[in-house]
Amino acid sequence: MKPITLIKNARIYPACIRGQTYDCLVISDSEILDAGDASLESEWESHADHIFDLRGHTILPGLTDAHIHLEKYAHSLSQIDCETTSLDICLEHVADAARHALPGEWIRGHGWDQNAWGRYGTLEELTAAAPENPVYLTAKSLHAAWVNLAALALCDVDDHDNVSTSDRVGHDSDGKLNGLLFEDAMKLVSEKIPRPGAEQTRKSISRAQERLLGYGITSVHDYDGSRCFSALQELHRAGELHIRVTKNIQKDQFQSAIDLGMQSGFGGDWLRIGHLKLFTDGALGPQTAAMLAPYESQPENNGILLLSQDEIIEIGRSASTAGFPLTIHAIGDRACRTVIDALHSLQEEIPAPAVPHRIEHLQIVHPADLENLSGANITISMQPLHAPSDHLTADRYWGERTRWAYAWRSVQSTDSLLIFGSDAPVETPDPWLGLYAALTRKLASEDPETPTWVPEECLDLQTALEAYSVNPPIAVGCGDHFGRLEKGYQADLIVLDQDPYEIAHAAIPSLNVLGAMTGGIWRHLDD
Repeated sequence: MKPITLIKNARIYPACIRGQTYDCLVISDSEILDAGDASLESEWESHADHIFDLRGHTILPGLTDAHIHLEKYAHSLSQIDCETTSLDICLEHVADAARHALPGEWIRGHGWDQNAWGRYGTLEELTAAAPENPVYLTAKSLHAAWVNLAALALCDVDDHDNVSTSDRVGHDSDGKLNGLLFEDAMKLVSEKIPRPGAEQTRKSISRAQERLLGYGITSVHDYDGSRCFSALQELHRAGELHIRVTKNIQKDQFQSAIDLGMQSGFGGDWLRIGHLKLFTDGALGPQTAAMLAPYESQPENNGILLLSQDEIIEIGRSASTAGFPLTIHAIGDRACRTVIDALHSLQEEIPAPAVPHRIEHLQIVHPADLENLSGANITISMQPLHAPSDHLTADRYWGERTRWAYAWRSVQSTDSLLIFGSDAPVETPDPWLGLYAALTRKLASEDPETPTWVPEECLDLQTALEAYSVNPPIAVGCGDHFGRLEKGYQADLIVLDQDPYEIAHAAIPSLNVLGAMTGGIWRHLDD
């Protein structure tokens, strides 16, 4: 007989619904065998192999980060932190790394934001900080990079190159390279950087999953590439994959995937194939998100639309035939309209897959397009921390349109399935900071008395928790055995030091995860 674990004397929320709690759980192997009130404890105590008295602590279903770049996040933990309050501090970090670097060694960093600094860094400044070592620093948005002369010297681009990405290679007023690369032009340098070996990637992801479990994240929807997928398979084979991973397929890998006969849903409970990922535009930070009207004070700039409606429909036909739903990056209101209209047309032509198509980010949307989401059977994947992180930049470049930016409540009112993630390493994957942002549209570091930015779009606690717990498994076709603490569901749960329903919103960022279980095994549990 399989070992039985009894968890008792706890406040257990089986589906994150306010007021609906159990007192104990009975777990056999990886599955919840029973759940109920305190009377169930005496029934199972004599049969249990392991008994855990939680002393009244709160238990929730394990949380999901529904949009993470797992490999990038893992490697970012060992890179320079460029999310600094000033450009000068970032340059100091680079100079310090250069002093300790080996000759020719690449210096990597992430997180700079020219909007926070008041201007972009220059080629000359970065070269002065690290004159000998190539430097590649990604913006917070992951849609731009800042490089030095040593890095440019290793790639095939100069002041006069006429390449397909030339409009995305930064130049100064004299026409000379300024060290900035946008969107696909980033590959001109990034592809010259030696790739981490398989063992290094595996170890980095292994360390990252421990960080995620400490946050209470037991499952992720990953958006990195094949190297990440290989590392995850190695971890799984070794029995070292302790979080659930839904692996989305990138467009340049799609043909190989369908040639192999792979389909969405292939895999098991620990590692499975998800959607086909497409990009329709850039991001707010570098002002490359595709807009219906120009950016404020930039009358010639409507951003970059990377795919037309017809192109999305054409790709969607192939994907649907091959058994893949689409997951589409859309940030600007023009991109969002393009995707919503394309998915409407596609679903009229081809029945939607069993797992719905989804839109990633939907950061600003025209109200007319919100109406088109009603009844559309489209999952909306959003990242709460983007709102307070971006709101000054959004006000600057989108003006009055920001009434419809990060419009979580409006999206939820369309009956679309709303799921939350972090976009890490763009933001921290700490879900309690994300939850606080969903409730208040503020950063935890802000004064709670600061006026709320677009308060109409704040969510209630239950809706926000569901977007992190119950809803993400539904979005990938696993809602019948993940995301709840009910009989027959997988035993993925977290233990908190306080009940989020019993504390002020201001205390939510400081919630402490005392324990995390996946597949019926404690991955960590405080004494």
